[in-house]
Amino acid sequence: MSFVRTHPARLYAILAAVVALVVHYVPDLPDALILALAAAVLGVGEGVQRTEDTKTRAAGDMTLWAGQ
Repeated sequence: MSFVRTHPARLYAILAAVVALVVHYVPDLPDALILALAAAVLGVGEGVQRTEDTKTRAAGDMTLWAGQ
């Protein structure tokens, strides 16, 4: 689980690539499923962004503490 918290953007990129490949190579997928997958990827992206923002804020706080 620590890998997921450490590298969420990498995992998100892999997920997005896999979804794109599946949609491309499996042409018989229903449109509703493709739209659901796209919405899920966008939702996960929001979570990844919040995680990265939290990590950035925490790193900034550590920098402030180191300078004092």
